[in-house]
Amino acid sequence: MSLGDRIGGTLNFGGTERPSRWRRLLGTSLGLVYLFYPITDVTSGEITGAKAAWAVVALAAFTASYVATVLSPADYGEPGRWTPGLLALTVLMAVTLPLVFGGGWLALPIYVTVLLSMALPLRRAVAGVAGMAVVVTAEGLVKGADAATIGLLLLQMTTLSVLFMSVRNTRSLLVQLHRAQGEVARLAAGEERLRIARDLHDLLGHTLSLIVLKSELAGRLAEQGSPRTAAEIRDIEQVARTALREAREAVTGYRRRGLAEELDGARAALDAAGVAVTVRTAGTPLPDEQDGLLGWAVREGVTNVVRHARARRCEISVAVRDGDAVLEVRDDGRPGAAYTPGSGLTGLAERVRVSGGSLDAGAAPGGGFRLRVVVPAPVDSPT
Repeated sequence: MSLGDRIGGTLNFGGTERPSRWRRLLGTSLGLVYLFYPITDVTSGEITGAKAAWAVVALAAFTASYVATVLSPADYGEPGRWTPGLLALTVLMAVTLPLVFGGGWLALPIYVTVLLSMALPLRRAVAGVAGMAVVVTAEGLVKGADAATIGLLLLQMTTLSVLFMSVRNTRSLLVQLHRAQGEVARLAAGEERLRIARDLHDLLGHTLSLIVLKSELAGRLAEQGSPRTAAEIRDIEQVARTALREAREAVTGYRRRGLAEELDGARAALDAAGVAVTVRTAGTPLPDEQDGLLGWAVREGVTNVVRHARARRCEISVAVRDGDAVLEVRDDGRPGAAYTPGSGLTGLAERVRVSGGSLDAGAAPGGGFRLRVVVPAPVDSPT
């Protein structure tokens, strides 16, 4: 940290970090310069003898009480266990000592205004400062201070109280902003973890299913001595390499696989599973966001067909109509099983909901299963 940063951190009482008690004391005690007036009363001989000794003791006690009050809270606006009692003791001494020693001791209430401004909520701090102003005025009149001196003390109390209230409020806002930034970062990290989890689930679920199907096919071909065995094994290798690349891209957030690529992958997966596929598209290409989202939907829908449907046919249609992009993945698989959305469809529903669309999944009229995704398509999207 540079010297400038250190000085800045001290002058704003610790910046956005929780300041140490000693740093807070350093910032709050800049006004100790006003001890000059009561000290001068002792050193100049205005107060002499035993009274001077008691004045030194009283001044030391007041300073100790003031410092202890500053150090007692854990942070600004968070009074500590001893803060109320120490603040009351400091106020009591600031009120009584000027009546005993007079003169320059009328400056002691200035310290109290600093404490009140830093320790109390705004309304109570304003009321406390106003009360101390009344005390200073009354004691000044009692001790024979002239109007200019009383006016100067009141001016100092007012300016210092406004200054320290502003400092306290600014510091509180900085702390709140810092905490809000931390919360935003935490939420962003959570959202990123959720995105990676969804991406990996959708990527690996589809790809591993395809690898299993092709491995089974390669095994059967090998048992038959078919020359296609080597080609299927090369396909498995290619799919595995693609899965590895996509997993890396998903973790780094750079995965950009669109609808057209997913439709090609769907054809390959369904063909490997022995499912006849029909793909119809109209109104594409879509904007990148909708294109990518429907690509995820195709991947999830086809993965479910391959893994669960036992279907012979699958129809995939994409169309843009009435300002919406509509995707349907429908198969003729086994009917009747109660539909319970898994993590894949749940994650897809979250993606669709974020984009302002809707997802419907369940038994299709006439048998089979249907996944239907509708997302808003911008008016100026290509048709």
